[in-house]
Formats: sequence, C-alpha cells, structure tokens
Amino acid sequence: MIEVRVRHSWPGFTLDAGFTAPRGVTALFGRSGSGKTTILRAVAGLLDAEAAEVRVGGEDLSVLPAAARGVGYVFQDGRLFPHLSVAQNIDFAARFGRAVDAGTRAQIIEMLELGPLLARHPRNLSGGEVQRVAIARALVSAPRLLCMDEPLAALDAARRAQVLPYLERMRDVVDVPMLYVSHDAGEVARLATSLVVVRDGRIAASGPVEEVLADPDAVPALGPRAAGAVLQATVVDQDGPGGLTTLQLSGAQLRLPGVAAPVGARVRLRVAAQDIILARARPEGISALNVLEGRIVRVRMGDGPGAAVSFDVGGDRFLARITALSAREMALSPGAPIWAIVKATAFDPGGIGQ
Repeated sequence: MIEVRVRHSWPGFTLDAGFTAPRGVTALFGRSGSGKTTILRAVAGLLDAEAAEVRVGGEDLSVLPAAARGVGYVFQDGRLFPHLSVAQNIDFAARFGRAVDAGTRAQIIEMLELGPLLARHPRNLSGGEVQRVAIARALVSAPRLLCMDEPLAALDAARRAQVLPYLERMRDVVDVPMLYVSHDAGEVARLATSLVVVRDGRIAASGPVEEVLADPDAVPALGPRAAGAVLQATVVDQDGPGGLTTLQLSGAQLRLPGVAAPVGARVRLRVAAQDIILARARPEGISALNVLEGRIVRVRMGDGPGAAVSFDVGGDRFLARITALSAREMALSPGAPIWAIVKATAFDPGGIGQ
C-alpha cells in the first residue's frame, strides 16, 4: 500500500493532494501544471514541501532525508552521467551503499536488454536506450518505491513504441510499487493498475484504472479525449477476413487490424469514449465491423454540450461520449438496451499491450 499526502503553496497555486493505492503501477494523470510532478518530487524528498506524508507498506518515508528514503527516480530526460559508461551509470547507487545483489542486477540488465550496451557512453545511445539505462539505474538501487516522471515524454512515437514493452515487462516482473506521471491516456491505460487524476492541485478521482477511465463522473477531470474503457481480451484468430485480428472480450468480440500478438495471448486495449457511436436499434448496412449489444448503466449530462453514457457489454464496462442533444432525443436511460458501433480503424495498434 502507498499512502501519500502533500501540501505546498506558491503564489496563485496551492497543491493539497492525498491518495492511497495498492502495489503495482499507480499513474498520476492530469494536464500540465496540475501538480503531478510536484507530488512526485515531494514523495522522493526532492521538494521541501510545507507538509508531506509518504508511507510505503506502512513505513513512513517522509521522516527520512531524500538519500535515505530508498526512492528510485526516473526523469524525463534520463539524466545519465555523460562521462560514465552504461555499466557505470547503472552501478552508480552502489557507491552510496544501496544496490541489489549481482544476480538481481543481471536479471534487470537482461529484462531491459542492456547487455550489448554496457560499454557504451550516453552520447552513443538513442533516446529510448537512455531511458532504459535510467530505469535500470533506478532499479539496481534497490528502491522501496520507484517514481517515474513522464519517462517517455521526450521520445518520438517510434521510440515510445520501443520502450513501452519494457515498461510492461517491468510492471509484471519487478515487485516494486511505482508512481508514474503522465498526461497521455493511452500510455496510462496500457501500463497502470491504479489511476489518480490530479486537477488544479487536488485529487479529482482515484481507483483501479479500468473504473476511473470509464467513470462518467471523472470525464470533466480526465478530459473528453482521455475517457474510455480499458479492457482485457484474448486473441482468438489472427487470420480472419481482411487480415484482421479477432479479440474475445468477456461477452463479445472485436475485430481489429495490426494486433501484434499470437493466438491465445492476453492483451490490454483502450476503447476511447469519443470513438463510439450509439444506436437504440441494431444498425444494418453499415461499414463498421464491430457492433456490440449492451445495456445502459448510467447517463451523465455534462455542463456543456456533451454527455457521457456508461454501458455494459457482457460484463465489460464501456463509456461513450455523445452530445447531450443526442442523449435527450434518443431518450437514453439506465437499463435500456443499446448498440455500440466501434470502428476498427479508430484503434491505434501502439495502444494495445500486454
């Protein structure tokens, strides 16, 4: 269990945020300037906050100086020492008495595929390689908690796609709780187990990532483009008509292009609320391949022209964002049947992970 409470003020802005989260990857999500990085810096002891309490597994880290907290920190730009080799960068924390044993170090290097890079210097690394080395350095320091401050923000789309599988592997293999700052909803949906939404220095929503992203009440804090469903699916066919992949959800199937996973693999995918069209009757003669039958759970009318509709499809919770006018004209209400149209081409293959 991670328990955090931070309060700090600047002229015109006050951060007053507290949350708890289970072990795993807890994403701090929100717009730039909302306070995410400030929370992370206070947790690591890099900010002398007016008030801060940080507990990991019941241990109070906030009474310790930063160097004694055992918090590994990964910055946006890696911040490797340019005069040291990759191996020397990875082993830097050992100079201060904090390091995993040789066997665990070898496992970390293997997991992040850094063996061929150990003799190189940072100037000879790509951006993605720099971030992998920075992650290894943090892990080799035997952290009680790992803080990652938008580690992919400085990378282009191709480099992010290369690094994301390593982060997924780390989430599934490394038994270290993580706080992960991001403002990218796809990244959060792919990696996080828990989600804390930060808005104007306050916690607007928190809980399991699947619940928060699909919660109609969280849409104003998330932003309309971030809201949506996070689903677990199984690949059941890779050679369907048109070369599409068939994914089995709890009670329905989706056919999508470009899913790089073998038959039988479990994958995690996000269906953005803005990519769903709703119908009160089963649509006929349309080009969309994915038409899902469900039942409305909740309708939330927004303060502006939008509405958020939560609906269940065979045990999976979806969220659609439509206009309030459409919601009224369709007379949408809890318990009513609904058909959801999901375009296969709306999916980003890079947003589907393990």
